Amino acid sequence: MKISFLLHSAYPIGGTITTTFNLAGALAERHDVEIVSVFRNRERPTFTLDPRVRLRPLIDLREEQDHPAHREPARVFPRAEGRYAEYSRLSDERIAEHLATTDAEVVIGTRPGLNVHLALQAPDHVLRVGQEHLTWGHHSPRLRTVLRRAYRRLDLLTTVTGADADAYGRGAWLPGVRVEAVPNSVPDPVLPPSDGRGRLIVAAGRLVPMKDYETLIRAFAHVAAAHPDWRLRIFGRGEERDRLRALIEELGLSDSAFLMGAAVPMESEWVKASIATASSHFEPFGMTIVEAMRCGLPVVSTDCAHGPGEIIQDGVDGRLVPVGDPDAFGAALLDLVRDDERRRVMGKAALENSRRYAPDIVVARAERLLADALAAKKAGRRPARAPGAGRHRLAAAGQSAHDLAYTAASTALHTVRGWRR
Repeated sequence: MKISFLLHSAYPIGGTITTTFNLAGALAERHDVEIVSVFRNRERPTFTLDPRVRLRPLIDLREEQDHPAHREPARVFPRAEGRYAEYSRLSDERIAEHLATTDAEVVIGTRPGLNVHLALQAPDHVLRVGQEHLTWGHHSPRLRTVLRRAYRRLDLLTTVTGADADAYGRGAWLPGVRVEAVPNSVPDPVLPPSDGRGRLIVAAGRLVPMKDYETLIRAFAHVAAAHPDWRLRIFGRGEERDRLRALIEELGLSDSAFLMGAAVPMESEWVKASIATASSHFEPFGMTIVEAMRCGLPVVSTDCAHGPGEIIQDGVDGRLVPVGDPDAFGAALLDLVRDDERRRVMGKAALENSRRYAPDIVVARAERLLADALAAKKAGRRPARAPGAGRHRLAAAGQSAHDLAYTAASTALHTVRGWRR
């Protein structure tokens, strides 16, 4: 198969970039794969891309930031999408041209706004695959209404958890669209796994409110009080850095809790630790949880929707605790800090259980789905209706006239003009 990924930007640090690079590189073992980055802002990506995967941008912001069309608002990319302000008439035009002229058999969108472009503008002979890296419930009512309408033109929609696939089946009503869960994959570790001896707890991710590092830091205060030889390292960059630094100082943890900045790759940091943590209010999947487990670490995580509960077996390879409860989080950390043997056993279980997220297993599932869906499309077959689907009214309360009107207009234009096929 010739497979093309459509990505917002391939150049900074981000979870969707990591998973796209991982999947594209694994698929390149047997397929012709490219990544099309809507935007480019630097010479090379931060992450290393498999040399077999071609990368090309549609808009180089270093040269086209002041392009007249880039100053005009987007008309196809949904206004209710979180990245809307970064899109423009120029991106509308470049994406439409790319989709109209692609020679790929399979095109995979990687965020809701790009999936809308794909659904409305890709030629009918192309297998149109939308990926959901957030969740159905995370999207605003306005955006969900746009997605209900546009996503009916997709052939396949993949989510990263089974819970979210069920949510789409119940809430999106996408007759004829196959909805399946395909988790993110994490490459096989290069370094030997953690031996569980280091007095070190590690977390990684953007320093943003959703990650709730305040709860983690307050939980670690319980550990530091009872076991002052233990340390906490938090890796990542973001808007919360100054506030978290002030909290660390306020709690008297300046000698034991550290904001480390970004580390790429993280594997060499995970293997130094004995416990990994994730304290988010919301986690569509939990990429860092899998990364840590693949390095032999038990993970203490909040039991937030949707990912952690599908990844961690509570009491077997990690612990699940209530969201926003530093006392419960601290108690779970202390249970592992105080019991070397339990850490060792749970770390071994984490290493074994996380194998299901290895690239060969995840990619084999993705390949089967793509091949089946492509064969069905070529044969003129459509998959069965998603379970739990039901009828709904198009114009949900609060939906903008802009999004509804342009979605309808784009569908009509696609039909009449064939998007230059």
